[in-house]
Amino acid sequence: MERSARSSRRTAKGSRFTALRQGLTAWLGRPLASFHLLLAVFGLLAVIGLVMVLSASAVQDAQKTTLSSFGKPMLLDALGLIGFYLGLRVPLRWLRQFSPTLLLIAAGLLALVLTPLGSGANGREHSWFTLGSLSFQPVELAKVALALWGAHVLVTKRALLTQYRHLLVPLVPVSMVLFALIMLQPDLGSTVSLGIVLLALLWYVGAPMRLFAVVLGSATAAVIVSSIGSGYRNTRLTVFLNPDSDPLGAGQQPLQALYALADGGLFGRGLGQGAAKFNYLSNVQNDFIFALIGEELGFIGAIVVLGLFGMLAVVGLRIAARNTDPWIRLVASALTAWIVGQAAINVGYVIGLLPVTGITLPLISAGGTSIVITMMAFGILANCARNEPDAVAALRSLGPGRVGGLLRLPAPEPYRPPARRKPVRPSTPPRGAARTGGSRAAAPSPEERRRVHRSAPPTEYRRRSAWRSGHGRSTEGGRR
Repeated sequence: MERSARSSRRTAKGSRFTALRQGLTAWLGRPLASFHLLLAVFGLLAVIGLVMVLSASAVQDAQKTTLSSFGKPMLLDALGLIGFYLGLRVPLRWLRQFSPTLLLIAAGLLALVLTPLGSGANGREHSWFTLGSLSFQPVELAKVALALWGAHVLVTKRALLTQYRHLLVPLVPVSMVLFALIMLQPDLGSTVSLGIVLLALLWYVGAPMRLFAVVLGSATAAVIVSSIGSGYRNTRLTVFLNPDSDPLGAGQQPLQALYALADGGLFGRGLGQGAAKFNYLSNVQNDFIFALIGEELGFIGAIVVLGLFGMLAVVGLRIAARNTDPWIRLVASALTAWIVGQAAINVGYVIGLLPVTGITLPLISAGGTSIVITMMAFGILANCARNEPDAVAALRSLGPGRVGGLLRLPAPEPYRPPARRKPVRPSTPPRGAARTGGSRAAAPSPEERRRVHRSAPPTEYRRRSAWRSGHGRSTEGGRR
């Protein structure tokens, strides 16, 4: 009896698991599944980020007796939602056509920020423009512009990408110019983020592995040289190699971040109950907000955040794989790699696996331009999801759906591959043109040949006819 009951329970569990798997597979096969999954990930990350920033800023608001730290994140999220809607609403073909202009604007702003018009954390840095209480950092715009323009260049030259000259030029030289402008600020963390976009474009276009070995080796050498040559970068590298070398100075943030993660335990100390934000961990709302998540929400909250970024990686690559337009595939892959890669670097240096670089956690950390531009990148990804062939067919035949009707989104246009040019066979030059050096002449037509043959003298005409009739035939006497 017990064996039969156990077997029946196992059968029931197996049937429920099978039904759940079949239902999930059927839902994922729906035309707009990628679009809805991306919206869910975007909404959850944005809400978690807003809540954690408000929690981290609560102590500052209590000390200042103002709500400045509350109103600014709300305003930035409102601007970010506008950017998300624009990225979702604008046709992708317009973004591709406008991508060279957008890159020129980003490069111009990167050069302009190095002038006295730019400002930074101290007198020697020029990283952003100050607009009242808000600031604009042009390097964030350069990440999206490089992804859009780089995909446009590679797709335009896709028939020639087997040659290194066409694979690297002009993508790599233009990227080097952007890297140089960012390093002049100086901002090593943003340079690394922009490098992720470049590597993603080369990876997903199918560049050979030896090229990545050369690029990564050169980038590593450049980072080491720049770290040794700069005081604060050298200090960060020393602290990474020996965390206890300066616990009250440069090593304070990494050590306090590890203490905050340890204090959180499995379920955390509770939302708003973290102690790290009481000046134990400086600027916790910016670069080290993942430590506050681990302290207040515990290991469970940290795993949820990591799971959302992992889900973003899966959904972004799914969008790229399900599209037929090669430009959309490259853009979706590059934007996904940038956001997920930047999140991995931020979490890596918070938990002590990487040296501190100052890269923010996308959609979670407090920031001005990073929040707005990241939300706009999510809007472009959602637009790419709506351009999947199945989604296009469903939206054009069944209507915009609930989300599309609420946001008044137009139906995307189906992808039409460019027409292939027919190869033109080159004409054969006359036999004597190469010897005489003259210009090519048209070959005579059969009618002209007959006319010239008939106009020959009678004796010559009879000799040619006899030669044609007897050519190749021999007689018994050996005469032809």
